[in-house]
Amino acid sequence: MNIKIGFGYDVHRFAADRELWLGGVKIPYTAGLLGHSDADVLIHSICDALLGAASLRDIGYNFPDTDNTYKNIDSKILLKRTIDLVRSKGWELSNIDATVCAEQPKLNPHIEQMRQTLASVLSTDIDNVSIKATTTEKLGFTGRKEGISAYAVVLIQK
Repeated sequence: MNIKIGFGYDVHRFAADRELWLGGVKIPYTAGLLGHSDADVLIHSICDALLGAASLRDIGYNFPDTDNTYKNIDSKILLKRTIDLVRSKGWELSNIDATVCAEQPKLNPHIEQMRQTLASVLSTDIDNVSIKATTTEKLGFTGRKEGISAYAVVLIQK
């Protein structure tokens, strides 16, 4: 069996008059995240991890913010296209382990719905999708509630 690991990271700042989307789930909050797409940092970090593991570069290369096709796009669509690219090279997702860093809002009530949503988009078992949430103990831009970041590690196999 051939296996590869990939790592992804993404960050977006908060913006008024935007919806907050994380892991493909709309989260009730006073602000959303600023970005060319829906700015779902969790999905973007997973896309980068998958693309990196399969040596397919990164999300900006595959879905550039200079292309209006991706303006305000639902990141679940980007994730579906990403897993299709990975599978076209003969790889299959083994598992995802992701962490979202946010002081606010509290994400624990939404984790299971995010796991279900991502597992559905990726056509994988929910047990292959791990999502954790943490704060930065009020340090840095996340601690100042200026934005959210996310990290993801994936394992793919042939």
